[in-house]
Amino acid sequence: MKTSRRVFIKQAGFFGLAVSVPGIFQSQSKKLLRVLIIGDSISVGYTPHVKEMMKDEAYVEHPVENCQGTKFGVQKIDKWIGTEPWDVIHFNFGLHDLKHVNPVTGINSVKLEDPHQSDLKQYKENLEVIVEKLKASKAKLIWATTTPYPDKPDGPMRIATDVLDYNKVALKIIRKNKIPVNDLYAFILPDMAALQLPKNVHFKKEGSEALAKKVVEAIRKQEG
Repeated sequence: MKTSRRVFIKQAGFFGLAVSVPGIFQSQSKKLLRVLIIGDSISVGYTPHVKEMMKDEAYVEHPVENCQGTKFGVQKIDKWIGTEPWDVIHFNFGLHDLKHVNPVTGINSVKLEDPHQSDLKQYKENLEVIVEKLKASKAKLIWATTTPYPDKPDGPMRIATDVLDYNKVALKIIRKNKIPVNDLYAFILPDMAALQLPKNVHFKKEGSEALAKKVVEAIRKQEG
């Protein structure tokens, strides 16, 4: 039987026929890495590029929604992880936490005197909860530092130096849990003018592509 099957495949190949024999070719195909990217609109911008760059080696997904800040993350993290196993989870929170909001409505504010969405204490507590949930998934984790932005950009009030404080708090938690760091802040900082939209926290297409390359690089390190 094995001999006749080999002969059939050889003959089919000779005549240019496409052959699908169960159990022969499937075993040779590489299993795609399952990658989940969790983050705000910055990650929404670079995820499609990550998908394209890793299309032959990974199944890359991002929650259908903007993951926003840690308050939202605590509520949604179980849903985002889901029930299917992930090999790698690349995640970030901070850009929404540090923006200023109306203390009564919680709506974005342009007033410096209004509070942050999550102050540093709340940010720390929320991020600790999220990290524990992610660790329980058994995936390899990668933390991305929050990217820089110009002082008082368009949109909600954000002070440029606040990102340093939020990244510092996050890194204490991340290092304590021995999670690799993808330092997107340091990567972007020297080239903000070229890669970021003017007076904005968001990035040009070139910026999202550059960020995607750094994300892919970090994921591949974990894969190895």
